[in-house]
Amino acid sequence: MAKELKDLTKRSDNYSQWYNDLVIKADLAEQSAVRGCMVIKPYGYAIWEMMQHQLDLMFKETGAHNAYFPLLIPKSFFSREAEHVKGFAKECAVVTHYRLKTSEDGNCVEVDPAARLDEELIIRPTSETIIWNTYKNWIHSWRDLPLMCNQWCNVMRWEMRTRPFLRTSEFLWQEGHTAHATREEAEAEAQKMLKVYATFAEQWMAVPVLQGVKSETERFAGALDTYTIEAMMQDGKALQSGTSHFLGQNFAKSFDVTYLNKDNKPEYVWATSWGVSTRLIGALIMTHSDDNGLVLPPKLAPIQVVIIPIYKGDEQLQAITNKLSPIIDQLRDLGITIKYDNADNKRPGFKFADYELKGVPVRLVMGGRDLMDNTIEVMRRDTLDKNTVSIECIVEHVKNLLNDIQKNIFDKARNYRDDHVYECDNYDEFKVRIRDGGFFLCHWDGTAETEAQIKEETQATIRCVPFAYEQTPGVDMVSGKPSTCRVIIARSY
Repeated sequence: MAKELKDLTKRSDNYSQWYNDLVIKADLAEQSAVRGCMVIKPYGYAIWEMMQHQLDLMFKETGAHNAYFPLLIPKSFFSREAEHVKGFAKECAVVTHYRLKTSEDGNCVEVDPAARLDEELIIRPTSETIIWNTYKNWIHSWRDLPLMCNQWCNVMRWEMRTRPFLRTSEFLWQEGHTAHATREEAEAEAQKMLKVYATFAEQWMAVPVLQGVKSETERFAGALDTYTIEAMMQDGKALQSGTSHFLGQNFAKSFDVTYLNKDNKPEYVWATSWGVSTRLIGALIMTHSDDNGLVLPPKLAPIQVVIIPIYKGDEQLQAITNKLSPIIDQLRDLGITIKYDNADNKRPGFKFADYELKGVPVRLVMGGRDLMDNTIEVMRRDTLDKNTVSIECIVEHVKNLLNDIQKNIFDKARNYRDDHVYECDNYDEFKVRIRDGGFFLCHWDGTAETEAQIKEETQATIRCVPFAYEQTPGVDMVSGKPSTCRVIIARSY
């Protein structure tokens, strides 16, 4: 086994270090020279591109169109929506000057004090304010609605404690912003986009999620409702993997965005916003991967099949290549991404370990004996099982195997999640069991005071009021007050 794999921390020893090791050793990302920021390396970015491509198709099927809005937002825009600025004020990076100058000794550059901006600019932590200031010029009558824009971009939220993909000061994401004529239409849009995210997570990422609505304390700053998908990682912690917000008329009123209805009377529009980020790569890693490295779902793997010839001399290599070339063409015709690694600068054992580390779903190996026997060795990354398959059957076998791997890793993750969802009605019991992780279905009295107490005493938070479980009245385990619903409580990233 390659040294790189031997140096990968085991999950059971230190889950957090295992994650950090894997991000680096699998060539996904590395720390940047800029504090709190990361460099997404080509392999990590390729996974993001796969996600981006599929999500973009799904967004456009709903009627959304891509656009782009400025990175810099005038500070005064944030003052118009009180809850919004309150929610992001501590995370905002501020541009105060527009010019540098050479120092008097000529050895460095410094900020030119004469170049101070008349109004400071905020590097976008999210784009509601700049977008709604723009929508004011785009929306005039009911014929202009609904207006549905999405943008793929970077945002900045100044973080003190960072972790690659999960929490960084700068990250990549998409943010959708829609305007509607009625409350009902906007609420339906917010819920529809939540389902889009859930579908993507489960069918493409193979990550099971619970859909639900956030508590008032946990909802997005400036929203009336925040809908969320929550995924369980292998350590039992929750990861918020996508959110969709019903914004009501808050931003429309703040930026005076009205339309003339069919009766020619002015009304404020109704709004939503929704987004997912490169945090999804963190979810992918922590849901499926193991002590040998990444385990990627075939639908999002940049390389779905790697083929490695083992040969002695150029003549044997040519014979293996001739045998495999039509197979490679057939697999590519099926839309399967192939890498034929015949490079002679790395030993086969190193290649095996490296592609295993990077989570390539299927590995095919042909050596001299396989060439004579008209067979090929197949290994699936999810279970590490190996078998030998006839060349005549290999194309159909690989196609079916990729589908099976996709399903298997989803089923494995879902079973793990379901086995770690617990009903709990005793607070003392909860405080002990939460240390080991899991999702706890607990009655909640609906008060912020109870929510704050749980967070302070256990470091766990209310993740959502889940849609998947039948709700019945009960008693809050903390306060003893009546409760109308059970919520998911968990520690989280």
